[in-house]
Amino acid sequence: MWRYIFRRFMQGILLVFLVAAIVFFLGRFTGNPADLMLPEDAIEADRVALIEALGLERPMHEQFAIFVRNALRGDLGESIRYRQSAVEVFFSRLPNTLMLIPGVMALALIMAIPLGILSAIRRGGIIDRLSGTLAVLGIATPNFWLGILLIYLFSVQLGWLPSARMGSWQHYVLPTVTLGTFLVAGYMRLIRSSMLEVLDSEFVKLARIKGLSETVVVWKHCLRNALLPVLTLWGVFLSGLVTGAIVTETVFAWPGIGRLTYEAVIFRDYPLLQAVIIMDAVLILFINLLVDILYAYVDPRIRLTN
Repeated sequence: MWRYIFRRFMQGILLVFLVAAIVFFLGRFTGNPADLMLPEDAIEADRVALIEALGLERPMHEQFAIFVRNALRGDLGESIRYRQSAVEVFFSRLPNTLMLIPGVMALALIMAIPLGILSAIRRGGIIDRLSGTLAVLGIATPNFWLGILLIYLFSVQLGWLPSARMGSWQHYVLPTVTLGTFLVAGYMRLIRSSMLEVLDSEFVKLARIKGLSETVVVWKHCLRNALLPVLTLWGVFLSGLVTGAIVTETVFAWPGIGRLTYEAVIFRDYPLLQAVIIMDAVLILFINLLVDILYAYVDPRIRLTN
């Protein structure tokens, strides 16, 4: 296990380095970053001063060496808009995004797992057809459209819930439902398909022959063996949520990582955008490693030490 973690950690360092290199060189090859940072009414003297301050007059390889050296110290540049370290800005917004995760995961667990299991057990029944329809709608519905629809219905027409920003628990309802819709739909279909495969397996038939109750067979034997695909989807969704649900956070003016990424693009805050992309890569690699480790605990047959 530890050898596997160490190997994945070293691979992660290499991938982060490649992401940093791509972000760095693409920013230079697509144009001078100073042109993106300066306002449109800037004079040539301002441009020259900024180029010298950023060290852009140096050869490209020297600029990258300086960038890597600063990054190893945790310095990914200073945000132009916020006038502070880009890493500090990132971590100041990260908790706001993380606050959405418990509600989204609770919504998925409460709705998706029971409906997915019932759909598999009562295949072809009313519950199966109804949950299948809801799953298709949930997967096919764009987040931005769903968010706007929820705001119009519950904020504008009914006045029950606030439409934007953070505050009381009521501010969390609409963003949580918007983000959780896709996850509930995906979980539901994955659990159903995985359960159908497990229900027809030999060890389930043996458990029933031994006289185990259907509840024990379904919840202890079937569900645990059907969780691996669900863990994969959980890892993908969590990576996307933590690294920035850009559309949803923009619709609800939620001050998280997604909104920060949008602001960095709109305000041409190149150092901040660069830092956000690199930090997102680090978080994604960490979450993927966590999911791989969880595989071993869900299914002991997986040997991560190989």
